Amino acid sequence: MKSFLYYVTIALFVFVLPGALLAEDVRTLIEERARDKFGAELPDAAGFHITTPDGAPSEAVMLSAFWMDRDTGRYLANAVLEDSNVVRLEGLAIATLNVPVPLRRMLPGDRITDEDLGVVKLPLARVGVFTVTEARDLVGMQVKRLLTQGRPVMTQSITKPVIIDRGDRISIRYDDGLLSLSAPGKALDDAHMGQEIRIVNLVSNTSLTGVAVEKGIVEVLR
Repeated sequence: MKSFLYYVTIALFVFVLPGALLAEDVRTLIEERARDKFGAELPDAAGFHITTPDGAPSEAVMLSAFWMDRDTGRYLANAVLEDSNVVRLEGLAIATLNVPVPLRRMLPGDRITDEDLGVVKLPLARVGVFTVTEARDLVGMQVKRLLTQGRPVMTQSITKPVIIDRGDRISIRYDDGLLSLSAPGKALDDAHMGQEIRIVNLVSNTSLTGVAVEKGIVEVLR
């Protein structure tokens, strides 16, 4: 029954309604169907690179059929034209994503700024789960591993800016609202703001764990 209704619907479009419908760019129609194939898995910012055969119509009323291999992007489609003719199309509909990349080689310890970043369009299949896809997630971060010019950045290659380096002399603060104390100390680890860090109280020579709250200052909580 469903199959019968499908062909009746197609027949209405092909033989009765085409004149009442406006033709659209055929690439737009292909992209709409390709997006449907990906569904919710497709990132909101994703686009598509669409190819059509030489001599293919630039506009169509609708696609009466559409098949696609998501892995390769290859598709087959039947395009219904304004004169009711149906043309077979085949080509590629490759999902793409604009990804921020460094405009220069960046070394560990460098701080990333807006001026350091450009954008490249990559096939979605080449964007891994650890790829940073938003520039706002890079600006202000510190390079942890060498970044190559023009290559996507992995989350493992960046970190929040380090405000305390291992071996730094620091000030240890303790404040419980009633009592406020401070003492000189030494950092046993690197730490970014808000990160736990091991330290040594140089007065009592005891090891403690605190939180880096600003450059050179560690707060001990109890």
